[in-house]
Amino acid sequence: QVQLVESGGGLVQAGGSLRLSCVASGSISKIFRIISMGWYRQAPGKQRELVAAITSAGTTNYADSVKGRFTISRDNAKSTVYLQMNSLKAEDTTVYYCNADGDLEYWGQGTQVTVSS
Repeated sequence: QVQLVESGGGLVQAGGSLRLSCVASGSISKIFRIISMGWYRQAPGKQRELVAAITSAGTTNYADSVKGRFTISRDNAKSTVYLQMNSLKAEDTTVYYCNADGDLEYWGQGTQVTVSS
């Protein structure tokens, strides 16, 4: 199995920045087969939505709402994915989940991001 542990969430004022991190641990063979890692978010009463994703080759994909503000990056040697969030808005407030897609799909426990206006 693969475990994903997120960190970096918190409270920030609008216009501020936060950096989320997600470390994958567990089965080395399964971690090696991870194709894509990314971040999703889910507001109360809404479906979970993709924020950003990055493949092992470095190809990235962003939701339109975060393009130009958020940057996803990945350190394959550390099995870690990062989400740099700049120019945060109140509507970015929600729980952010790390995702890894490989032999199976794995999810982290979520980290709360709160942006005060």
